[in-house]
Amino acid sequence: MAQPIRLHQVSPLKASCHQCSLSNLCLPLAVEDNELYRLEDIVQQGRIFSRGEHIFDQSTPFRSCFAVKSGAIKTSIISENGEEQVTGFFMPGELVGLDSMGSKNYACTAKALERTSVCEFPVDRLEELTAKLPDLQHHVYHLMSQEIQGSHQLAMLLSKNTAEERIAALLLSLSSRFHRRRMSGTNFSLPMARNDIANFLGLAVETVSRVFTRFQNQGIISARGREVELLDVEALQTVTREFSRQNQ
Repeated sequence: MAQPIRLHQVSPLKASCHQCSLSNLCLPLAVEDNELYRLEDIVQQGRIFSRGEHIFDQSTPFRSCFAVKSGAIKTSIISENGEEQVTGFFMPGELVGLDSMGSKNYACTAKALERTSVCEFPVDRLEELTAKLPDLQHHVYHLMSQEIQGSHQLAMLLSKNTAEERIAALLLSLSSRFHRRRMSGTNFSLPMARNDIANFLGLAVETVSRVFTRFQNQGIISARGREVELLDVEALQTVTREFSRQNQ
């Protein structure tokens, strides 16, 4: 018997971008109020993915970019021998899929780390709209530039840093991103598991656990499961500054 087709849940009410608490982080940031309706007209809001569901898959046709509204998304690349390399984590207000702009297919796979709500921007309609709204086009280019800079920073992070420096940099990055969402930058829940952190940072899971324990013993953080409190942000910054000085 044929299996029933599963449809992703969609909110029955189309919320306004004006009302979204993340509008200052997402694409609406680049659109004047009197033009915002044009962006709202192309976006599909409120698509919900359960933990572990794929938002899109590597090498499938590139059709849309996605803004995370709630939850978190992991991106990864699957090698020819089937090994997964985690390439990024995306939080509310951040866009997923920009690295595929200009390509026919998605460059990676995106998977929900928890129950996640997204807003979908069909790329063909987004391209049409950016051609008419220069500020929006500039903002998209800016986001793509940030994506490239992030890739460069990750390459440097993985090529030279110690395990302590890598984990300190990740914690500070997450802290900053939570703060931009007007949430606590010192007390938060990690959306990803330790094995995903290890994969992303090029470390063994045991090494990640040892560094977390070391930071706790030094009074820098307090961690219980995925709940993390940054007790000494300056100490984490000192760890990353040591790396910066060594590579000037």
